[in-house]
Formats: sequence, C-alpha cells, structure tokens
Amino acid sequence: MNMLQTKTVGQMVTQNVKAAHVFKKYNIDFCCGGGISIQKACDRANVSFEDVAQDLQNLDHIKDRATDYNNWELDFLIDHIINIHHRYVEESIPMLVQYGTKVAKVHGDGHPELLEIQALFAMVATELSGHLRKEELILFPFIKKMLQSKTENTELAHPQFEKVDNPIKMMEAEHEEAGEILRKIAKLSNNYTPPEGACNTYRAFFSKLDEFEQDLHHHIHLENNILFPKALQLEKTIQYSE
Repeated sequence: MNMLQTKTVGQMVTQNVKAAHVFKKYNIDFCCGGGISIQKACDRANVSFEDVAQDLQNLDHIKDRATDYNNWELDFLIDHIINIHHRYVEESIPMLVQYGTKVAKVHGDGHPELLEIQALFAMVATELSGHLRKEELILFPFIKKMLQSKTENTELAHPQFEKVDNPIKMMEAEHEEAGEILRKIAKLSNNYTPPEGACNTYRAFFSKLDEFEQDLHHHIHLENNILFPKALQLEKTIQYSE
C-alpha cells in the first residue's frame, strides 16, 4: 500500500505546506477536513488518488531546465516566459484570491494586516493580468516580427508605438509597481511568516505568496535583464520601411 494512502491530508500539509496547493488544485479540503486519509479525501472529491499522489511526490522535485537563458534564441525565451511564468501567474492568482478571502474572513479581526494584504494582492493581480496581455498581444509578437525581419533580411513596418523601447519602458515601470506591492505584502506578513498556531490555510496562503514573489522576481529578471536589452539591440539591426 502506498504510504500516502493512509497519511491524513492535514499531516501531509504539516509535513510540507506546499502540499496545500496540490489539495487546492483538486478541491480537497485540507483545513477543516484535514483529518481524513488522502485516499478517503480523493474518494470524496471524486478525483484520482494516483494523480494526487504523483503531484505530491513531485512537490520538491528539482527540474533541469537547461537554464542558460542568456544564450537562448529570443523567440524561444519568449515562449518560455509565456508558458512557464505567465501561466504560473494566471494559475496562481485565483488560488491566492481564495486563500486570502478565507483567511481574512476568519482571522482578519485578530490580524488586521490580513485585510491590507488581501487588498494589495487584489491590486497586483489586476495589474499583472493587464500586463501579461500587453506583453502577449503587443510587445512579444513585435519582437518575433523583428527576428523574422532580420532572418529574412526584409524591411519591417513601423509599429504604432514607433520604437520598441516605448513598450519596454512601460513594461519595466509596471514591473517596478508590481514589485513594490509585493514588497509591502512581504513586510506586512513578516516575510511570509505565519503566526504561532496558524491554521493550514493561513500557512498555505503565506507559503504561496512567498512562492509567487520568488517566481515574479525570476520572471522579471528574464525580461528586464535578458529579453528587453536584446530586443533593443535587435532593433538596431533591422530596417524599417518608409
């Protein structure tokens, strides 16, 4: 018998708080309903135990992603940013909103900082959602057009934003705004340290916020320090049509 079958949901989250995110993904109650076995919880939620167990076993699995980002082709780097970091943001925001709403409702009276954290995250979630769309629909496709123009040695029509540094400056400013909001959240949460005796949802909320900030830091690094400077250099090598 798989040891995970008999371990309770609550025990798993206590052992590794990141397990809460797996249970949340499968709509398994890990807080109030955490006293039952993972097998029983899967049965109640009508989900595959094997799928849940696989995700739990991969929680701390370190993947080799060939991370020599600086030598990647720009179109490949763009696809990586979208498929890994943009998707992560989109998948994490609903989960964090649910965590924040529940924790603020239950613990907000005793910990009023949770209400401010909830409001700040709602703000950064809205800003990032619009930000990702601008990158995916405007800036990133244009960078790919520049690559194609260089490869085919053809002229490129001027974009509405005139030069690529205009949207890049906007994206960098928005990165700074998002980073500042998350710095405020980190300060309010004592660097994502839950109080003594915090429930599993409280702990999961702070753990996920910490993970979210770390991912965003890496995400912004790839854009600000690798993609954007290379896009500016690429623009110097292409010809715009009159």
